[in-house]
Amino acid sequence: MADTLTGSAPQAAAPVPEFPMARAAGCPFDPPPNLRAQQDEGRLVRVRLWDGSTPWLVTRYEDQRALLLDPRVSADITRPGYPLQAPSNGKNNISFILMDDPEHARLRRMVTAPFAVKRVEALRPGVQKIVDDLIDDMLAVGGPVDLVQAFALPVPSLVICRLLGVPYEDHDFFQENSKILITREAAIEDRMAAHGKLLGYLDELMGEKLAHPGDDLLSGLVERVESGELSRQDVAQIGVLLLLAGHETTANMIALGTLALLEHPDQFALLRDTEDPKLVASAVEELLRYLSIVHGGRRRAVLEDIEIAGQVIRAGEGVIMPNDIANRDPDAFADPDRLDITRDARRHVAFGFGVHQCLGQPLARMELQVVYSTLYRRIPTLRLAAEVDGLPFKHDGSVYGVYELPVTW
Repeated sequence: MADTLTGSAPQAAAPVPEFPMARAAGCPFDPPPNLRAQQDEGRLVRVRLWDGSTPWLVTRYEDQRALLLDPRVSADITRPGYPLQAPSNGKNNISFILMDDPEHARLRRMVTAPFAVKRVEALRPGVQKIVDDLIDDMLAVGGPVDLVQAFALPVPSLVICRLLGVPYEDHDFFQENSKILITREAAIEDRMAAHGKLLGYLDELMGEKLAHPGDDLLSGLVERVESGELSRQDVAQIGVLLLLAGHETTANMIALGTLALLEHPDQFALLRDTEDPKLVASAVEELLRYLSIVHGGRRRAVLEDIEIAGQVIRAGEGVIMPNDIANRDPDAFADPDRLDITRDARRHVAFGFGVHQCLGQPLARMELQVVYSTLYRRIPTLRLAAEVDGLPFKHDGSVYGVYELPVTW
């Protein structure tokens, strides 16, 4: 029926776009173009998830930071309206990162000390030796090599294993099961099975720590089990979280960051040739901002009505805050699509913001500083040994990167 006032047919409502959105072929470092289009459309837009729900997509940097600080916004996965990434059994199986205070703060405090900046800095010489030894091995073999398997994955895996007190010889087991947990298309049965295997592994290791405690994070947590502060399940959940987060994200940043630098030769040369630790630190922050490898957005459920960006988000609705478009917001970062390791990018949200921001960020920063200041200096002629278009990118995961990165020199 024609509109009685204008004589025109009523306009159909625009379809709600699906989320997540795919990256474009040939643009491996940029956010999905459809996601950028939503940012251009408005600060808050509706998106449709796999289960038919339509939470709010928060597209702007300042709005994301405001909501991540707001106590009326919940990280608890069991809350009504929480925008799940995939089918769930309705329970929180990923420890304190999906809890609210005060329980979130109580559990987080148990593992804060080893990630304090001074404690992390004390680990730097050991990380430097790991990096140098792996580069020695690559140079002895000669190129081409897969940088992921030869270097990017072993560096953070060795570091987190030593920190936690986990035998590195078991790394294939936890890497295989971690991969299942972060693959969006994995069936819930497979993800639960992988999670159960990791919990069982950590629980068995706890038994060994009870009998023979060491000077490591897991032994310290086991002491809290004996004192009644934590349950064995609490410690196993925390262990799985730290084991997963401690190697997967940093490994992807090493490989993808190297690829980004090789694709920007001026930036590669600037970082390779510097002896200034401040420029190295700046490069780490800019690569974290530019790449924003954690995909799927930080997700929250709204507990009370909140007005933001001229829109009221109702209690019981969900919000998704993709850090990749927040870190490319032109209102927050000038010329945001340009990689510039000299810019001050420290205000990025690659590690989140507020009480739930990444606990391990001092460790990740230190590892990346050691890697980026060493690898390109020691192998100054490093180059790709494959076409970028042919590389296997991790489009199927919640942590973005490359499965393989052939390089030579």
